Amino acid sequence: MKSITEFSNAALQKVSAAKAALVAAGKSAEELAAGLGESLKLEGDKLKFAMAAADLIADKKAVRRVVVVSFAEGEVAPAKYQQVEDTHYLVEVLEPAKAPVAAAAPAGKGGRPGQGGGFKKDNKSSAPKSSPWGASPEEIEAKKKASKNAALAAKASAKEAPPAKKK
Repeated sequence: MKSITEFSNAALQKVSAAKAALVAAGKSAEELAAGLGESLKLEGDKLKFAMAAADLIADKKAVRRVVVVSFAEGEVAPAKYQQVEDTHYLVEVLEPAKAPVAAAAPAGKGGRPGQGGGFKKDNKSSAPKSSPWGASPEEIEAKKKASKNAALAAKASAKEAPPAKKK
C-alpha cells in the first residue's frame, strides 16, 4: 500500500462548494474540471483525486478526512477502501462522542472511584478523627477515664455474680 495524498474535511468542503457552483452555472464536465483547477489551484492527478473524494463524501455528514492510496499488484484492499479507477479511497468518518456514564457512588464511600476511600461500616466509630496527627490530650484523658470506668464496672459485676459451678 502506498499513500498518495489525503484531503481534510475543510478542503473537501471547498471542492464540493466550488463544484456545486460550477454545476449550477451549467458547465460541462471538461469546463467543470478546468474551473475547479483554476479556483482551487489544483491540476493533474491531485485535481482528479479531489473531485473523486468530493463525490465519495457527498452523502456523508461527519467526515474527518479522505486518504488516497494505491495498492501494488497482488495486494488486497481492505473492505473499508472504495475503489475509483486505479486508486482506493478511505473515508474516515467522525464517530459522535458518547456521553460518559456517571456511576452512582456506593453509600458511605467518597473520593476517587476505585480507591475505596471513606469510612467503613465495620469500624467501631464512623465519625472522622478530629485531628490528622492523632488524638488531642483532652481526648486521650477522656479515653483513659472511660477505660478505667469500664474496668471497674467489669470487676464489680464479676464480684456480684456467683462463681460458676465446676463439674
